[in-house]
Amino acid sequence: MANFAKPSAPHFSVEVYQNEFLPEGGREVHAILTVTSTGGAAATRAAAARGPAAVVVMVDCSGSMEYPPDKMRGAREATAAAIDTLRDGTWFAVIAGTHTAREVYPGQGRLAVADPASRARAKEALGGLAPSGGTAIGTWLRLADGLLRQSPAAIRHGILLTDGRNEHEDPAALQAVLESCAGRFTCDARGVGTDWEVKEVKGIASALLGSADIVADPARLTEDFTLMMEKAMGKEVADVALRLWTPVGAEVRYVKQVSPSVEDLSGRRTEAGPRTGDYPTGSWGDESREYHVCVHVPPAAVGQEMLAARASLVLPGAAGGPPSVLGQGLVRAVWTADPAASTAISPQVAHYTGQAELAQAIQQGLEARKLGDVDGATAKLGRAVQLASVSGNADTARLLAKVVDVVDAAAGTVRLKAKVADADEMTLETRSTKTVRVKKT
Repeated sequence: MANFAKPSAPHFSVEVYQNEFLPEGGREVHAILTVTSTGGAAATRAAAARGPAAVVVMVDCSGSMEYPPDKMRGAREATAAAIDTLRDGTWFAVIAGTHTAREVYPGQGRLAVADPASRARAKEALGGLAPSGGTAIGTWLRLADGLLRQSPAAIRHGILLTDGRNEHEDPAALQAVLESCAGRFTCDARGVGTDWEVKEVKGIASALLGSADIVADPARLTEDFTLMMEKAMGKEVADVALRLWTPVGAEVRYVKQVSPSVEDLSGRRTEAGPRTGDYPTGSWGDESREYHVCVHVPPAAVGQEMLAARASLVLPGAAGGPPSVLGQGLVRAVWTADPAASTAISPQVAHYTGQAELAQAIQQGLEARKLGDVDGATAKLGRAVQLASVSGNADTARLLAKVVDVVDAAAGTVRLKAKVADADEMTLETRSTKTVRVKKT
């Protein structure tokens, strides 16, 4: 076999963690689905036929990138490093973003194919990245979408860097672009420095099923861009959906990704047949994610049991054909008179319910702090410290300790710090939805 042979696509497995027992008449069923994809055998024919990846890097070149000068310099160096990380055969382009969007490489409304020569030319073209003008992120994404749609690649990905607020575009215009791009490509978004809006950057990443993060120090951009591109190059299967079937009388109340970060997918359901809905999960490589599913079932008597939901990972069929089922798991409901059985909570469900509450407590606490509500901020951030401590979320605990003085982590007793660096507050807000896996026992 040639050295450039495409690796086989991942094999998917679905594990279901739940307490299936309900009291007589009980209706609410909770389950954690652990979805794991691993490279190797058992790849579907449709997945194996997928083509190479396509990536567009969007670099903020608004006037604010000139202050301080190391922001623009860091962006050029980081983009060059990302280009060096591209696999041979990857389609790619670079966009300079201001109040308009301009193709930096290769230009003329097309994508280049990565090889040593094209990578060298692209890095040379980065000298054309110069600060001027305003910020209209929707125009950058629209141009990236147009370029990516030309590629035959199944894996289509964007990397977006900004240092400021989207001040030269109506919020509704950006939202419309995000809605039109959703499902066509994924996008990681990064904010450099501390003058950008966390909700905007996180909103872009959320809508396009990517990651969001802060790079407060421009000197760290190269490391971050390299890691982002490595992850993008590791994706092997695109457009995977979590498909949930429920029986007559049952309904899905919500679906949330809970690991590696919290993301509510409930509002993204598309109907896929009778009592069946698809929830987008984006592109996959070798990785594991977890989802919290809540289903309401018809009440039943003691001794009865039913299949509350069938969860499948599906891949769209080629040329309009039937979808491929990549993995499947079953969610059950059993009615019992034993209160010890029906009141027990699955450790996985309890853990991720706490992680979702942790994310919400941080966001609400920071919002209260911005509004000058000291008591409200102290209560919410104290609860966040308590939840981070109980769950072993050490990274979030360290970020919280930069915003509050922790008196008693177990009790959630804290004092707000009088002065907090903008970078520390923004880092906590940006990473508030990152979770940790259930502790092994």
